[in-house]
Amino acid sequence: MKFYNVIIKYRFYLGILAIVLAITVNIVASFWPSFILYFIGVIALFSHFFIGPLRLIQEPMEKGDTAEVERILASIWFPKLLYSPIRSTYFTLKGNLAMMNQDFDSAEKHLKMSSSIGTAMPEAEGANKLQLGMMAMQKGDMRQAETYMRAALRAGLADNESKAVAFLSMCQFMVNKREFRAAKDFFRKAKACKPTTPQVVEQIKEMDKHMARMPG
Repeated sequence: MKFYNVIIKYRFYLGILAIVLAITVNIVASFWPSFILYFIGVIALFSHFFIGPLRLIQEPMEKGDTAEVERILASIWFPKLLYSPIRSTYFTLKGNLAMMNQDFDSAEKHLKMSSSIGTAMPEAEGANKLQLGMMAMQKGDMRQAETYMRAALRAGLADNESKAVAFLSMCQFMVNKREFRAAKDFFRKAKACKPTTPQVVEQIKEMDKHMARMPG
Protein backbone atom coordinates (compact mmCIF):
# COMPACT_ATOMS: atom_id res chain seq x y z
CA MET A 1 0.00 0.00 0.00
CA LYS A 2 2.81 2.41 0.90
CA PHE A 3 4.58 1.59 -2.38
CA TYR A 4 1.38 2.41 -4.29
CA ASN A 5 1.10 5.71 -2.41
CA VAL A 6 4.68 6.55 -3.40
CA ILE A 7 3.78 5.84 -7.04
CA ILE A 8 0.78 8.18 -6.76
CA LYS A 9 2.85 10.87 -5.06
CA TYR A 10 5.52 10.92 -7.78
CA ARG A 11 3.33 9.77 -10.67
CA PHE A 12 3.66 13.02 -12.63
CA TYR A 13 7.46 13.03 -12.50
CA LEU A 14 7.64 9.31 -13.28
CA GLY A 15 5.40 9.95 -16.29
CA ILE A 16 7.69 12.74 -17.54
CA LEU A 17 10.73 10.50 -17.01
CA ALA A 18 9.09 7.67 -18.96
CA ILE A 19 8.29 10.02 -21.88
CA VAL A 20 11.87 11.37 -21.95
CA LEU A 21 13.27 7.82 -21.93
CA ALA A 22 10.80 6.82 -24.65
CA ILE A 23 11.93 9.69 -26.88
CA THR A 24 15.57 8.75 -26.27
CA VAL A 25 14.96 5.08 -27.13
CA ASN A 26 12.93 6.13 -30.16
CA ILE A 27 15.82 8.24 -31.47
CA VAL A 28 18.54 5.69 -30.71
CA ALA A 29 16.62 2.60 -31.82
CA SER A 30 13.07 2.82 -33.22
CA PHE A 31 9.48 3.41 -32.21
CA TRP A 32 8.46 -0.10 -31.17
CA PRO A 33 11.13 -0.61 -28.48
CA SER A 34 10.05 2.72 -26.98
CA PHE A 35 6.30 1.98 -27.19
CA ILE A 36 5.96 0.57 -23.66
CA LEU A 37 7.70 3.64 -22.21
CA TYR A 38 5.39 5.96 -24.16
CA PHE A 39 2.42 3.95 -22.91
CA ILE A 40 3.54 4.09 -19.26
CA GLY A 41 4.27 7.80 -19.50
CA VAL A 42 0.90 8.66 -21.05
CA ILE A 43 -1.02 6.54 -18.51
CA ALA A 44 0.89 8.11 -15.61
CA LEU A 45 0.24 11.68 -16.81
CA PHE A 46 -3.40 10.95 -17.67
CA SER A 47 -4.13 9.42 -14.26
CA HIS A 48 -2.32 12.30 -12.51
CA PHE A 49 -4.65 14.89 -14.03
CA PHE A 50 -7.84 12.77 -14.34
CA ILE A 51 -7.77 10.96 -10.98
CA GLY A 52 -5.39 13.06 -8.93
CA PRO A 53 -3.73 12.27 -5.59
CA LEU A 54 -6.81 12.35 -3.33
CA ARG A 55 -6.10 8.77 -2.24
CA LEU A 56 -3.13 10.18 -0.29
CA ILE A 57 -5.43 12.30 1.87
CA GLN A 58 -6.92 9.47 3.95
CA GLU A 59 -3.96 8.98 6.29
CA PRO A 60 -3.31 12.67 7.13
CA MET A 61 -7.06 13.20 7.62
CA GLU A 62 -7.19 10.34 10.13
CA LYS A 63 -4.23 11.92 11.94
CA GLY A 64 -5.79 15.39 11.85
CA ASP A 65 -2.84 16.71 9.82
CA THR A 66 -4.68 19.50 7.98
CA ALA A 67 -1.41 21.05 6.78
CA GLU A 68 -0.59 17.86 4.84
CA VAL A 69 -4.15 17.71 3.48
CA GLU A 70 -3.80 21.28 2.24
CA ARG A 71 -0.42 20.45 0.68
CA ILE A 72 -1.89 17.49 -1.21
CA LEU A 73 -4.83 19.56 -2.44
CA ALA A 74 -2.43 22.31 -3.54
CA SER A 75 -0.60 19.74 -5.70
CA ILE A 76 -3.72 19.49 -7.89
CA TRP A 77 -2.94 22.16 -10.47
CA PHE A 78 -5.98 21.79 -12.73
CA PRO A 79 -8.98 20.56 -10.67
CA LYS A 80 -11.33 21.05 -13.63
CA LEU A 81 -9.58 18.12 -15.34
CA LEU A 82 -10.47 15.71 -12.52
CA TYR A 83 -13.14 13.05 -13.04
CA SER A 84 -16.41 14.64 -11.84
CA PRO A 85 -16.97 12.61 -8.59
CA ILE A 86 -13.34 13.22 -7.62
CA ARG A 87 -13.66 16.90 -8.56
CA SER A 88 -16.73 17.14 -6.35
CA THR A 89 -14.80 15.60 -3.44
CA TYR A 90 -11.92 18.02 -4.08
CA PHE A 91 -14.17 21.07 -3.77
CA THR A 92 -15.91 19.59 -0.70
CA LEU A 93 -12.54 19.16 1.01
CA LYS A 94 -11.54 22.70 0.05
CA GLY A 95 -14.81 23.95 1.51
CA ASN A 96 -14.36 22.00 4.74
CA LEU A 97 -10.82 23.33 5.20
CA ALA A 98 -12.03 26.87 4.58
CA MET A 99 -14.74 26.38 7.23
CA MET A 100 -12.12 25.19 9.70
CA ASN A 101 -10.19 28.38 8.98
CA GLN A 102 -13.44 30.37 9.39
CA ASP A 103 -13.19 31.59 5.80
CA PHE A 104 -16.92 31.23 5.24
CA ASP A 105 -17.05 33.02 1.87
CA SER A 106 -14.46 30.66 0.39
CA ALA A 107 -16.16 27.69 2.06
CA GLU A 108 -19.51 28.58 0.54
CA LYS A 109 -17.96 29.08 -2.90
CA HIS A 110 -16.24 25.69 -2.89
CA LEU A 111 -19.23 23.81 -1.44
CA LYS A 112 -21.51 25.32 -4.06
CA MET A 113 -19.07 24.22 -6.77
CA SER A 114 -19.09 20.70 -5.32
CA SER A 115 -22.88 20.70 -5.17
CA SER A 116 -23.20 21.86 -8.78
CA ILE A 117 -21.03 18.94 -9.92
CA GLY A 118 -22.95 16.35 -7.92
CA THR A 119 -21.61 13.11 -6.45
CA ALA A 120 -22.14 9.39 -6.82
CA MET A 121 -22.74 9.17 -3.04
CA PRO A 122 -26.06 10.70 -1.87
CA GLU A 123 -24.78 10.96 1.72
CA ALA A 124 -21.93 13.19 0.59
CA GLU A 125 -24.38 15.38 -1.30
CA GLY A 126 -26.59 15.55 1.80
CA ALA A 127 -23.66 16.58 4.00
CA ASN A 128 -22.72 19.24 1.46
CA LYS A 129 -26.23 20.70 1.48
CA LEU A 130 -26.32 20.58 5.30
CA GLN A 131 -23.13 22.65 5.51
CA LEU A 132 -24.48 25.16 3.01
CA GLY A 133 -27.67 25.39 5.05
CA MET A 134 -25.74 26.06 8.26
CA MET A 135 -23.75 28.81 6.56
CA ALA A 136 -26.93 30.38 5.19
CA MET A 137 -28.35 30.39 8.73
CA GLN A 138 -25.22 32.14 10.01
CA LYS A 139 -25.78 34.81 7.38
CA GLY A 140 -29.43 35.16 8.42
CA ASP A 141 -30.74 33.96 5.04
CA MET A 142 -33.42 31.64 6.43
CA ARG A 143 -35.19 31.09 3.12
CA GLN A 144 -32.03 29.80 1.48
CA ALA A 145 -31.13 27.84 4.62
CA GLU A 146 -34.50 26.05 4.55
CA THR A 147 -34.01 25.18 0.86
CA TYR A 148 -30.62 23.65 1.61
CA MET A 149 -31.89 21.74 4.66
CA ARG A 150 -34.76 20.22 2.71
CA ALA A 151 -32.31 19.24 -0.03
CA ALA A 152 -30.00 17.66 2.57
CA LEU A 153 -32.82 15.55 3.97
CA ARG A 154 -33.94 14.50 0.48
CA ALA A 155 -30.39 13.49 -0.49
CA GLY A 156 -29.92 11.60 2.78
CA LEU A 157 -27.56 12.10 5.71
CA ALA A 158 -25.17 9.39 6.84
CA ASP A 159 -25.43 9.78 10.62
CA ASN A 160 -28.11 10.54 13.20
CA GLU A 161 -26.28 13.62 14.50
CA SER A 162 -26.51 15.30 11.10
CA LYS A 163 -30.15 14.24 10.71
CA ALA A 164 -30.97 15.70 14.14
CA VAL A 165 -29.34 19.02 13.20
CA ALA A 166 -31.32 19.15 9.95
CA PHE A 167 -34.64 18.27 11.64
CA LEU A 168 -34.06 20.81 14.42
CA SER A 169 -33.27 23.48 11.84
CA MET A 170 -36.48 22.64 9.97
CA CYS A 171 -38.36 22.78 13.26
CA GLN A 172 -37.06 26.30 13.86
CA PHE A 173 -37.99 27.39 10.34
CA MET A 174 -41.56 26.12 10.88
CA VAL A 175 -41.82 27.91 14.23
CA ASN A 176 -40.71 31.16 12.59
CA LYS A 177 -43.43 30.68 9.96
CA ARG A 178 -45.95 29.75 12.70
CA GLU A 179 -46.53 26.34 11.12
CA PHE A 180 -46.65 24.69 14.54
CA ARG A 181 -47.89 21.26 13.52
CA ALA A 182 -45.02 20.88 11.07
CA ALA A 183 -42.60 22.21 13.70
CA LYS A 184 -43.71 19.52 16.18
CA ASP A 185 -43.36 16.83 13.54
CA PHE A 186 -39.78 17.86 12.75
CA PHE A 187 -39.00 18.08 16.47
CA ARG A 188 -40.25 14.50 17.03
CA LYS A 189 -38.03 13.33 14.18
CA ALA A 190 -35.03 15.14 15.70
CA LYS A 191 -35.61 13.46 19.10
CA ALA A 192 -36.04 10.07 17.41
CA CYS A 193 -32.48 10.40 16.06
CA LYS A 194 -31.24 10.23 19.69
CA PRO A 195 -28.24 12.51 19.12
CA THR A 196 -25.36 12.49 21.60
CA THR A 197 -23.52 15.67 20.66
CA PRO A 198 -23.80 17.96 23.74
CA GLN A 199 -24.79 21.05 21.75
CA VAL A 200 -27.55 19.20 19.91
CA VAL A 201 -28.80 17.51 23.09
CA GLU A 202 -28.95 20.89 24.85
CA GLN A 203 -30.84 22.43 21.94
CA ILE A 204 -33.42 19.62 22.08
CA LYS A 205 -33.85 20.16 25.83
CA GLU A 206 -34.44 23.87 25.33
CA MET A 207 -36.92 23.38 22.50
CA ASP A 208 -38.73 20.66 24.45
CA LYS A 209 -39.76 23.29 27.01
CA HIS A 210 -41.63 25.25 24.35
CA MET A 211 -43.16 22.43 22.31
CA ALA A 212 -45.79 21.47 24.90
CA ARG A 213 -47.14 25.05 25.01
CA MET A 214 -47.19 25.38 21.25
CA PRO A 215 -50.60 25.18 19.51
CA GLY A 216 -51.22 22.64 16.77
